[in-house]
Amino acid sequence: MNVKKRRRLAFAAALLIAAGGGTWLVINALGPNVLYFYSPSEMQKEHVQPGVDFRIGGLVARGSVVHGKGAAVRFKVTDGKATVPVDFDGVLPDLFREGQGIIAIGKLNTGGTFIASQVLAKHDARYMPPEVVAALKKAGRWKEHADPNGMIKSKAGL
Repeated sequence: MNVKKRRRLAFAAALLIAAGGGTWLVINALGPNVLYFYSPSEMQKEHVQPGVDFRIGGLVARGSVVHGKGAAVRFKVTDGKATVPVDFDGVLPDLFREGQGIIAIGKLNTGGTFIASQVLAKHDARYMPPEVVAALKKAGRWKEHADPNGMIKSKAGL
């Protein structure tokens, strides 16, 4: 092997090592900030461990919202197949209501209740977070239909 080929090979190896090191640094830097998303049925199927931060999404179950002292509220999130109780102590979004699509960020306690640190609700009558739509479709609870003007509308049916 001549000097020119050896130099190219050394450069390629150094480039691969640098790329691998950069990838490792990015993954380690992002690691604590990555939150997994689960629907209630996926959460139960995956056996999420208590104390692990993640996002749960679905619809607020009808008749499940109970306001406690101060800003405390309890409700249940459902995807039509499974339901998870949620405790939240804070200001709920203005659009929060029963039957509404939401995403809550927090962790599971040892009793199986999701302790939310933040609750997010959809922003208008036609929008639903993509993760919630996918979870509802997977659970068979999502229906699409056409209105009289030919526009496709989607809704969650519980």
